[in-house]
Amino acid sequence: MSRMTQAVIMLLFGGAIIKATVTDVFLRYVKAGLQPFLLVAGILLVAAAVMTIWYDLRAARRGEAGHDDHEPDDGHGHGAHEPKVGWLLLLPVLGLLLISPPALGSFAAGQAGSVGPAAASDYPPLPAGDPVELSLLDYASRAVFDGGKSLAGRTVKLTGFITPGPDGKPMLARMVLTCCAADGRPIKVGLSGVPMDAPPDAWVEVAGVYSNQVGTDPVNQAQVAYVEVKSWQEIDQPKQPYA
Repeated sequence: MSRMTQAVIMLLFGGAIIKATVTDVFLRYVKAGLQPFLLVAGILLVAAAVMTIWYDLRAARRGEAGHDDHEPDDGHGHGAHEPKVGWLLLLPVLGLLLISPPALGSFAAGQAGSVGPAAASDYPPLPAGDPVELSLLDYASRAVFDGGKSLAGRTVKLTGFITPGPDGKPMLARMVLTCCAADGRPIKVGLSGVPMDAPPDAWVEVAGVYSNQVGTDPVNQAQVAYVEVKSWQEIDQPKQPYA
């Protein structure tokens, strides 16, 4: 592959990274805190590609022999052609530019074991007001390890997507990232109370109260907290789909 081809691919790849970063598409790949690093990486790739293209064009105008980028003559007045297969590398780059992939959803949640609730020696009181908005991980931790003490008498609001449980009944889930989507694992919360008929991958907002029911994720045997649903509604996918 010639240096010019590499520069064009690098230019498009850098542009794709910048586009994803400034349009929040990057949130489907990595955690929000990595945004500045992605933006800098994209700008550096574009700058390097532009400099390489400029150098090659200037050298071609001067008629200089290239160092690595000019192929030897084939004896008929034509340089050897570079393998066209190199341009196939443009396909994933164009895909990143043109296609916005969905966030990880119910399929990924069903294949991976639930993140275990985090144990703590002391759980701070919930903020004032009802319902109080909690992350699925915070709710599960309080429900399992605190025995629901800090949840008693309170209505909580939880947000996540629907994923089928091992018994076929819907569960509430959200993918938890350590760094990027490749290491994403779900936190799952079982649902009791008001029946829910939302389809898999639908995002819902649930208002409910603590349930002492505890299940087990068959994938990794992690404890799964339950919430007793009082009301629910479908919502649009949040701008930041991952926890």
